Amino acid sequence: MSDNQVGEFLTDLRDALGRLEALPMPTICAIDGPALGGGLEMALACDLRVAGSSVEKIGLPETGLGIIPGAGGTQRAARLLGQSKAKDLIFTGRLLTAQQALDWGVVDYVSPSAFDKALSLAVMIARNAPLAVRAAKHVISRSEDVPLETGLDFERAAYNLLIPSSDRLEALEAFKQKRRPVFKGE
Repeated sequence: MSDNQVGEFLTDLRDALGRLEALPMPTICAIDGPALGGGLEMALACDLRVAGSSVEKIGLPETGLGIIPGAGGTQRAARLLGQSKAKDLIFTGRLLTAQQALDWGVVDYVSPSAFDKALSLAVMIARNAPLAVRAAKHVISRSEDVPLETGLDFERAAYNLLIPSSDRLEALEAFKQKRRPVFKGE
């Protein structure tokens, strides 16, 4: 690619990963093979990451190619791992196994089948009230952008919006009846 094409590609990729990260519903990445560079950057844009136990290459090796992660990897890695571990991962270009990625906090789960584990997590999430899950994602995602007191106010405002929801009333009724609630996202 020409320099201009590279610039356009990175702009488009950054935009796509930003849109993925901004989806109102939880996103789960299943890593069943190498996740290097842009592949890991995509995974970092998801809310949860599951790696297959046989995966042996997870990393951001761009510095070995004379570049840096260009689609948000430096920023998302630092927010997820902390600056020191993000610097280590990116400066060295090291490749992690699935277990090492779990130990580092790059992935949240390691399973013999990343897809099956991701699907089971999705099922667990889907059992909960959709409006509450959406609100929780929104509030948690904003937590690093604001001071604690502002975040607490933001949390309270989101909570207050859920109080009159049909899903909350259904949960209360289901609790009284000792049954599982049937949520409708209302």
